[in-house]
Amino acid sequence: MLRIAVGLHRNSADDWDSAAIWAQEVEKLGIDSIWSAETWGIDGVTPLARIASSTERIRLGTGILQIGARTPSGLAMTALGMQSISNDRFVLGLGVSGVAIIEGWHGSRFDRPVQTTKETIDIIRIVSSGERLEYSGSIFQLPIPGGEGRAIRPSATPRHIPIWLASLGPRNLRLTGSHADGWIGTSFMPETADAFFSHMREGAESQGRTLDDIEKMVPVAFELTEDVDRVTRNHAEGYAFTFGAMGTRSHNFYNAAWARQGFADEVREIQKLWLDGDRDEAKRRVPLEIATQSNLLGTADLVTDRLRVYRTAGVDILRVDVRTEGGMQERLDHLGILLDLVKKVNAE
Repeated sequence: MLRIAVGLHRNSADDWDSAAIWAQEVEKLGIDSIWSAETWGIDGVTPLARIASSTERIRLGTGILQIGARTPSGLAMTALGMQSISNDRFVLGLGVSGVAIIEGWHGSRFDRPVQTTKETIDIIRIVSSGERLEYSGSIFQLPIPGGEGRAIRPSATPRHIPIWLASLGPRNLRLTGSHADGWIGTSFMPETADAFFSHMREGAESQGRTLDDIEKMVPVAFELTEDVDRVTRNHAEGYAFTFGAMGTRSHNFYNAAWARQGFADEVREIQKLWLDGDRDEAKRRVPLEIATQSNLLGTADLVTDRLRVYRTAGVDILRVDVRTEGGMQERLDHLGILLDLVKKVNAE
């Protein structure tokens, strides 16, 4: 059955009262979870701590915390704290981010990201289980060999911490299948879901699991409109920034994911145009089907058809970015419409 998640919303950058109201209202609607991201501004956990005290049932997830920004045990401590204050509603979403942020902002080497992710998960699970922290990996050795540190048992109450991974490349997708509780997808079209799910399935089966053991969430923009052509073009043009500005010319995980879905030539040309400074032409070159097949755009009937495609592909949760010209109440009204459509599809 499809479920709906949302991101944080507030009326202005420092208006956390409105963020709490948003969380309360989407909880009343029956939204599955609310997610907080981090880039190079505020962190991804503090906003969730703020709204945890204003909600009771909705899950609170980080989508994502950057693995290179914190030690594994530091991540575990943060997650244990969030589980404590939220009554076990916290979901720890992790991702490797990219070389530009990890080396440019955090000052950490972007080296062997998949292995670093695996060892980070291992250590978080040791800490959250209450066991004494001893670990010997190829990235992390705890305590540091030959040093004066000692193996320490966590003082916090042991708690289960669901760990979700944001992954795009085949190796990281296999790791998601073998080690994670959930997947935070992006650059995803349900028509080509197997470009992602085949690798996750391989990883899951290597550990005696199935793909159904992993909750799978992907992002969509949701915009109700009769002016389908205009909205589709606007959304398509927005992908030019992803293809051209995210990552570097030689390392763009998003472009690689779109290439596996049949758009290799298009994203390569759009990236070149963007980096060469011809951004208007880059926007014009984005195929319209990327917008229509990775979002919920148009009339209620069109949106309902797309919901069926996502459900059939095996997606569990759609993280919805509601696009309206109005304020919070209009966003909530449109979410209510979407939830009604989801109920209809789930009942079929």
